[in-house]
Formats: sequence, structure tokens, C-alpha cells
Amino acid sequence: MNVLPDTSAVVDGRVSERIDSGEFAGATVHVPEAVVAELEAQANAGENSGWRGLAELQELADRAADGEIGLEYVGRRPEAGERDRAAEGAIDALVRELAAEFDATLLTSDRVQSEVARARGLAVEYVAPEVRAVEELGIEDFFEEGTMSVHLKSGVPAMAKRGSVGEMAFEAIDDGELTDEQLEGWIEEIEAAAVAAEDGFVELDEPGMRIVQLRNYRIAVAEPPFADGLEITAVRPVVRTELDDYAYADELRGRLLERQRGVLVAGAPGAGKSTLAQAVAGSLADADFSVKTMEKPRDLQVDPEVTQYTALDGRMAKTADALLMVRPDYTIYDEVRKTEDFSVFADMRLAGVGMVGVVHATRAIDALQRLVGRVELGMIPQVTDTVVFVETGEITTVYDVATEVKVPEGLMEEDLARPVIVVRDFETGTPEYEIYSFNRQVVTVEVGEGGGGSDSGVDRIAKGEIEREVRSIARGGVDVELVGPNTAVVYVEEADISTVIGKGGGRITDVENRLGIDIDVRTFEERPGRGGSSGAGGRASGGSDTGGAAGAGGAGGSGRSGGRGEIVTPEITSRHVVIPLEGHAGETVEIQADGEYLFTATVSRGGEVQVSRGSAIAEELERAVDRGRQITVAPS
Repeated sequence: MNVLPDTSAVVDGRVSERIDSGEFAGATVHVPEAVVAELEAQANAGENSGWRGLAELQELADRAADGEIGLEYVGRRPEAGERDRAAEGAIDALVRELAAEFDATLLTSDRVQSEVARARGLAVEYVAPEVRAVEELGIEDFFEEGTMSVHLKSGVPAMAKRGSVGEMAFEAIDDGELTDEQLEGWIEEIEAAAVAAEDGFVELDEPGMRIVQLRNYRIAVAEPPFADGLEITAVRPVVRTELDDYAYADELRGRLLERQRGVLVAGAPGAGKSTLAQAVAGSLADADFSVKTMEKPRDLQVDPEVTQYTALDGRMAKTADALLMVRPDYTIYDEVRKTEDFSVFADMRLAGVGMVGVVHATRAIDALQRLVGRVELGMIPQVTDTVVFVETGEITTVYDVATEVKVPEGLMEEDLARPVIVVRDFETGTPEYEIYSFNRQVVTVEVGEGGGGSDSGVDRIAKGEIEREVRSIARGGVDVELVGPNTAVVYVEEADISTVIGKGGGRITDVENRLGIDIDVRTFEERPGRGGSSGAGGRASGGSDTGGAAGAGGAGGSGRSGGRGEIVTPEITSRHVVIPLEGHAGETVEIQADGEYLFTATVSRGGEVQVSRGSAIAEELERAVDRGRQITVAPS
């Protein structure tokens, strides 16, 4: 009897099984080289199926050595193009050709392979794939009440995160070191359960990393060479909540039901952001809204009526395109981290879909600032009108976000009126922050009680802008003091007085008109209680002025000097000084000359920082280039 198994039959150990039953006793087993190549590729990729198949081949070799069967390796190894088309059946076709050539019975656990072979007139024995039923995973023994995650790695004791939301402790739960054999056994269980269980699936399968969703467990399996050893990380929700369990529940529900909103749920890792997002999804579904989720991986615990989507073909942008055809009322986006995520979130919100995004942030305002540079400033309130901040499982802050045309808090001149994003406390309606464009940079200023005093955000910005303008004129040191909400005194070297003031006061008047601040220029010797020069003074901050990207800026007098950074070559055009920073879109960076701080900016979505020529910082940058100073960029 001639037998020729395909890859599926070898992986499941079906040949040795038939030998043991006596069905293949004395048979000649023809193993295609194409099968060997496929198993070898799977093993090299760290897949257990490859190792199981190679173990079966070794078993067949031992049986042949004992005279139980004849064993021959036949055919050729598939070419690169055929391996690439394995999913299209190229290797299966090679196996069928060999079965016909050797007049052998094709043994397979692949239903499609068996049907095609029968249609071609071949003798076929189909055996159903081996499905190992797993009622309970071995790793579940490590979970107790209050255990959020279990961390198992070869060579170290088992570890777990235990406690309540926001108060987790990472601790050893066993004294003995785990072995490769233990982890391999658990991994086989996990993979078998993912295939057999109705509520299990493989979320991600890459060389060295697989993520399995099984019931309420998300299980990540890492293997060399991706990891330095075998590791299993299993996570499950500690608690499931309803919106009524939180403060502001009625207010938030009414806000969400009033019309589609853009909401950012923010907090530190482990604070309970996703738990709140799940509660919001359930509340919206109960109110008869169509609710979907966007997750990678899918691990939110939501009711069956809420459909969970992952990245389509590896990209959330494609998922968004599909969802826009489905037209949900609300989409829960877990998690919004990268620039592409923020772009997708904004696109869907501007298309009219209600969006609830989960964002990592250590302060409520930081979640909103992550949109700066990624979304046009004037569009931010349309993308996000609500920020909910979570700490230790509780809602501690809710912000309402809206645009007003006004003079920013702390400035006085009516001609300084501009669109201002006002961030208010949701409960009291009190303004807490203002975000606006000031002299080509986007600034976030704390207002009210937190923003008052001589060191307020407005004061720091004003001092920085004045110092930058005057430093572009003066050769010596510059120091700035704000003596009123709209008045400043600038101290310079005596030799620079006439240069800074200009003929008939024209130069300093131009600066005053640009900034909307009255400036009194004096020498350092005139400074009360202080004589002599202040030295080099502080460097001012700057920003980019295209693509909505802008620097957060630094305070005047900071005197920062940076370390090593990425060397760049600014390009000077007729209108701008352009600093190319491909691959850094959305990042906040410091621009330095010979390691000396010049200004801070946020890289535009186009991957560059642009400074308008004629501005003080552009002139300073051009002088640095003209003098051959090395321009570098470092993370802010």
C-alpha cells in the first residue's frame, strides 16, 4: 500500500496513528519535500504546528528503522513563488501531483484538499482535523478574586497583578521558577482552546507573538526571537461597571443622548479608562443607539448587541471606512495613541459619528493637547467637546470644550481678539484653560485661580515673546519684567538702547504693535536694586506655523542648552525657514544651534517645522545658519 500524507495529516500525527491501528502496517509512506519545506518554515516562525509536524516525521523515521513501514521522501522543494502562493493552493497542487505519480492514497485533514483530489480521480482518505477540547486552561489556576493579570515566563516565578482598580500590586504568586516545558504545555492548551471554543479566536499571529481572545481572557504568547524567552501574559477585567456607578452619570448620559458627541476618556494606565468606556457603551446601547467598537486587540467586555471591530487588513483607517458605511450612532475607539489613530478619530467625528476615544494622559488637559498638531486648531472642539478624566476607577474631572472669539485671558487690547478654545469645568462652568494661537504658536494657558499670579501662563508667554523680539535686535543681554497686564519693562545693555528703540522710537513701536504690549526700554544700570549686565539672558520659544502644528513654547529666561540631537539642514525659502523632520510628525521638539536652545516647536503633519521669515526667531535661526553653527533637533 502506498500512502502520501499532506501537511495537515503530518501535523496532526495521523500517519503514526494509522500505523498503530494496523491500517498502514507494512505500507510505504511517501513524504513530499513540499511538506517538509512547509513544516520547516512553520517551525522557523516559532509555530507549534511546525514542531509537531517535525516530531511526526522523526516518529515515522523510527518506525521505518524498526521495519514497520517503508519511508521515502519524494518530489522537490517548492520554489519561492510557490511558497508565496501557498494560501492559493500552490503547494497542495504539488502534493496531488505526487499522489498521482506514485499511485498513492492521499491522507489529509484538509477538506478542500480532499474534495479537489477526489475531483481529480485520486484515492483519498480524509480524517477530520484533531480538535482538542479544553474545558479549563491550566493558567486559570493562577487567577484568584482581584487578579487582573498573570505573567508567566520561563526561568522566573509566576507573577500577577492583584488588587482593585487603580491600586494594583505586581507580586510573585509562586516561589518556584517556571520551565520551558510548563510554558509549552500551557501554550498548546491556549492554541487548542482558541480553535475549539466558540468564544475564542486568534487576534494576532505574527512570528514570535500571538494574541488570543478566549472568553474574557486576553492572552499574549511571546517566543524567541521576538522575546528573550517563552512568556505568557493573560489579562482579564477585574470589574464590570455601569454608568450609574460613576459620578456625573446623569449629566454625562444626558449629554451623550442629546446629540452625537466627541468624548475623550483619559487617565493613566490602570486607572479604569476602558472599564468606563465599556459602561458608556452599555448605556448607549440600552438607549437604543447603534454602538460599535474599534479595538486592537478586541478585549472590551461589552454586550452582544455591541459589535467589536479590529484593524481591517492591519489598518484602523480601513476599519473606519467600513464603519462609515455601517453608520453607527456611536463608536468606542480603544485606544487612541498614534497620529493615525487621532486622524481616524477626527475623520469619523467630522463625518457625524459620535466618538468615545480612550487616551493615555496624566492630566485631563493633556488629553486635549494631544490633538494639537494632529487636528487643525479651530476644529478641535468639533472633534472633541468633552473630556472625562479617570483616576483609580473614579471620574474626577469632566471638561466642556468650546470655541469663543474673544481677547485671551490676561491680554487687554481689543485688536488681540481671536478664536479661543475655552476649556470649562463641566459641573461649575468655570473656565480652567484657554488654547489659542499667539504669534504663530499654539499655547495652552491656565486661567482662573490656577492661572493667576506673576508666574501665570500668560505672563510666561508674554515675557518669552517680548524677549525673543528684543533679542533679535540687541547684541547683549536682555531681561524682561511684566509690570502690568499690558505693560513691560525691558532691560538691555546701554550700548543697545538706541538700536532697540530705533530712530524716533519706530523699532520698539513696531514690536509693541505686533505684541499689543507697551514696552519701556531701560539699561541694566537703571534696574532698581541691581547693576550691571544680566548676561546672556534666556532663549525664547518658537513654533511652526503650518499644518496646525505649533510649539508649546518655553518661558523667557530659561537659558536652556540641549544635549545631542538629530542634525538637520534648514531650508530658507522666500517666505519660510523650513526644518525637515520626516518621521517626527506631531512630536514636540527643541531646536538648538551648537547645542544651545533656540526654541520649541511641534512638528507638522507634513513632517517639518516652518518659521515665517521676518519673525524674530526666524532671524535668529538664519543668523545661526549663516555663522555655520550646527542646527540640531532633540525631543522636548
